[in-house]
Amino acid sequence: MSAAVIIGASGGIGGAIADALEEEGAFSIVHRFARSSTGTAHIDITDDASVANAAAFVSKGDAPTLVIVATGILHDADNGPEKALKDLNAAWLTQVYAVNAIGPALVAKHFLPLMPRAGRTVFAALSARVGSISDNRLGGWHGYRASKAALNQLIRTISIEERRRNSSSIVVALHPGTVDTALSKPFQGNVAPGHLFDAGRAAVQLLDVLDGLRPPDSGKLFAWDGAEVSP
Repeated sequence: MSAAVIIGASGGIGGAIADALEEEGAFSIVHRFARSSTGTAHIDITDDASVANAAAFVSKGDAPTLVIVATGILHDADNGPEKALKDLNAAWLTQVYAVNAIGPALVAKHFLPLMPRAGRTVFAALSARVGSISDNRLGGWHGYRASKAALNQLIRTISIEERRRNSSSIVVALHPGTVDTALSKPFQGNVAPGHLFDAGRAAVQLLDVLDGLRPPDSGKLFAWDGAEVSP
């Protein structure tokens, strides 16, 4: 038996993924980490020491063969996605990059070494289609787009290094679609009918995508329906 690790398990998607994995019963334990949690379940992905502490806790048990980073930030009480250059704010840009790109990279830094050096392993991070540079036709949302593009590039480079350690490893980014969570709440009015997913459905869709991936898929971005998204 092996372990699964969900980073961001207090969020809608992360919590639903953890629930689905526990219901499947394929892992000896499903570790749930979140910034809002206390004790050993606490993690701040923008803090290297905090991520290291979480990894050290996981290292005491069965090795993880699945790690999913289900974190992300699009807006907060004072800031939202920029509609124009005049809206750019250095402090907010820094925060968005820290959560959306740097954080998942720190998780990879500390958790990938815990995963087996042989056999199928999966490391996945939630990204977004708007992080695709070639798919950007509307502009705007500068910080969110750029931070997710940075994440996609990090996933690519991390996958290359991890392949040298374990040729059966899979490191990918996932686009969950628009999910009915606090992150998307202010922007759901523009979603086409049938394309707003509840968290439970989104979790199952993403896990189905992961189940269908193979080592040659490592380093890529996949949407909730299994389609590869161009960088």
